[in-house]
Amino acid sequence: MAVLSKIISIGTLVTAVALAIAIFAGAAAAQEAKAQPENVQHFIGLLADPDVQAWLLQQRQAARTEPEQAQPTAGNATSFADFTLQFRSRIAALLTAAHAFPSETMRGAAVVNRDVQANGGTRPVFLVAAFVAAGLAAQWLFWRASAGWRARMASASFATVRERLIAVAARLLWGAGYVLSFGLGSIAFFLLFQWPPLIREIVVAYLFAIVVFRLASALFEVFLAPSRPHDNQFRPVPVSDEAAWFWARRLGYAVGWYAFGWVTIRLLDAIGFSDGARQLVAYCLGLVLLGIGIEAVWRAPRDVSSAEAGRIGLRVRRALWTGYFIGIWLLWVVGAMKLFWIALVCAALPAAIMLTKATVDNILRSPVAEEDGQGKGTIVSVIVERGIRAALIVGAIVFLADVLEVRLTQMTMQDSPALRLVRGLLSAGIILMVVDLAWNIVKVLIDRTIGDNQVAFEIGSEQERRRARIRTLLPILRNLLMILFVAIAVMMALSSLGIEIGPLIAGAGVVGVAIGFGAQTVVKDIISGMFYLLDDAFRVGEYIQSGSYKGTVEAFSLRSVKLRHHRGPIYIVPFSELGAVQNMSRDWSVVKFFLSVAHDSDVPQVKSITKAVGKAMREDPEFNPLIIENLKMKGVEEINDYGIKLSFGMTMKPTHLQSAIRRRAYAMLREAFNKNGIKIAVPTVQVSGGKDDDVAAAAQKTLAAQKAAAVPTPAA
Repeated sequence: MAVLSKIISIGTLVTAVALAIAIFAGAAAAQEAKAQPENVQHFIGLLADPDVQAWLLQQRQAARTEPEQAQPTAGNATSFADFTLQFRSRIAALLTAAHAFPSETMRGAAVVNRDVQANGGTRPVFLVAAFVAAGLAAQWLFWRASAGWRARMASASFATVRERLIAVAARLLWGAGYVLSFGLGSIAFFLLFQWPPLIREIVVAYLFAIVVFRLASALFEVFLAPSRPHDNQFRPVPVSDEAAWFWARRLGYAVGWYAFGWVTIRLLDAIGFSDGARQLVAYCLGLVLLGIGIEAVWRAPRDVSSAEAGRIGLRVRRALWTGYFIGIWLLWVVGAMKLFWIALVCAALPAAIMLTKATVDNILRSPVAEEDGQGKGTIVSVIVERGIRAALIVGAIVFLADVLEVRLTQMTMQDSPALRLVRGLLSAGIILMVVDLAWNIVKVLIDRTIGDNQVAFEIGSEQERRRARIRTLLPILRNLLMILFVAIAVMMALSSLGIEIGPLIAGAGVVGVAIGFGAQTVVKDIISGMFYLLDDAFRVGEYIQSGSYKGTVEAFSLRSVKLRHHRGPIYIVPFSELGAVQNMSRDWSVVKFFLSVAHDSDVPQVKSITKAVGKAMREDPEFNPLIIENLKMKGVEEINDYGIKLSFGMTMKPTHLQSAIRRRAYAMLREAFNKNGIKIAVPTVQVSGGKDDDVAAAAQKTLAAQKAAAVPTPAA
């Protein structure tokens, strides 16, 4: 919540206040560039004349040998001296406009009074107030009529993505209807009557500004929801209640003031104010926006984490943002519009990207991910967030190219190296954003497919084989696609920079051949791995053995496979060293073992006992899904000195529980043999002699000798 509050404080403030100042700048600059339509048509006609075109071509060729001497303007000052000259000229023009402003104000007031008198003496301000009241009345009627709509929105659920999208769309639709009712009640009602042209333009312009202000307030109400604290209402932008209330008010004030200033500057042109006077008014209106921005920076809600971080750090950040706002206002005033737009985009773009990501993730978050405690978004959220980010960055690049007068699709011989570098960098940025968007879409689709195949199915089933195949091939496909996207992006970016990629590709081929000779083992590993995968020799999760290596396949890379031994160690084996692979996890397997019984055991009885034990194991719910054929005695393998060696076996599905099943079979057979008098054969040694009496006498004699030796001799 703390980080998102900072995102709001950076993104919304920069993108709203600074953009509003920028639009004031555009409105003021548009007055400077205004020309008479007759002159423009005459100029276009001259350019179409072949003689004029030939003369222009001669002049351009002659200009190649002579240094071009252009008068520095607001956007193309080439040195500090030119910039100083431009600054002094603009300040002088502003001082002249300020000196003439009172007289122009009186002349404009006279023009307005003439139309007011023609309208019966009613001032425009009273007309605006009257029709605003009419708009508020229409808005109140809409409020009453939509009571049921508002009740359904208040009781709506926001548990799923679909419910949240429906709720946001319903709020937007209701807000649009709320503002539309005001517009119909004010502007439309005003236009029903006949008014003098100037009065009509003034009243409609300020009513339009009020509609814009109310529309912005409705949008902030939908996305920030400042009037819904501590309830179950959904807030698309994830910020605290205090931050939502604060920024909804400040942004509404900024948009309302911008709308008021924009229509004021346009009306001054209609009244007859000069370009300098309009610029002076625009700069003064921009000062108010600057004040709103600085006030918002220093009074923004501060969370606990930022307070604990230290007052010095917070003050430094606020001072930096204050300096930034003052700096872009000064760049506008002095006419450095290229630097103005670059500074504005560089600050607003990262903030807009972070704000968009937080909002999209909050609206499209997955309920399953919330329950699992995961921060991963859905496929739609990733695609939408990445798509919006790419659109913002590409739009910023195209906009800066237009501001810097760089044609992204055209390259001429007269372009300077710096211009070519800028064009290449901007084009490369667009290419990288498009490739990044495509890669992220492919990556999230592959990751989600792998995630959907985490749940295992019945061993040996078609679904389980398909799942293992997907988990084996998709990670390798993802790595290959990543390399492909990177290669395409690098080649296209280098081409946009003006670098010929044909020789690079040819050189890369030669270098690749050299590397292939020097790294034959690596190439052999990669090619061997490709054939193993094409043959479907093994999959992730299968138990394989190859030479001295055996274990469960855990993962792949382009040149090796990771095998987890059943005792824990992991082997990283290059594909070229695998050789013949023994896969123990396909289709079925046979568990075979041996037991020896005594020579006097009844073999048919042992066979029937084994059959009963196999039936009992099949009825065990733990082993029943794994057994294909019951345990049975195969027959007598051999008769040795100790007993009769018998062979036992059972057919099972591939599983890592084979050892556990074998141990259970041993235990159940021993218990059954003991109950039925079947003895397990053990090694025995039998010693015998000619006559038992002689053996006993020899034993008695030896025992007596040992006792005599143990009696102590008496002392002399």
